[in-house]
Amino acid sequence: MTDYTKDLKKYLHKEGCFLERQGKGDHEIWYSPITKIRFVVDNSIKSRHTANAVLKQAGLPKKF
Repeated sequence: MTDYTKDLKKYLHKEGCFLERQGKGDHEIWYSPITKIRFVVDNSIKSRHTANAVLKQAGLPKKF
């Protein structure tokens, strides 16, 4: 099964989002300057639907 985490984080960083802090377990808290909200990114995203949901929270179009 494909792991989307590396590509997702690279794309988020390229679009101006940044890691704010480590969350609980293997989660990270990211911030989007587009939507001005914080959102959670898991360190093992196996579903393209989950990866696209994270992009939606960041205010970015679907990519996966």
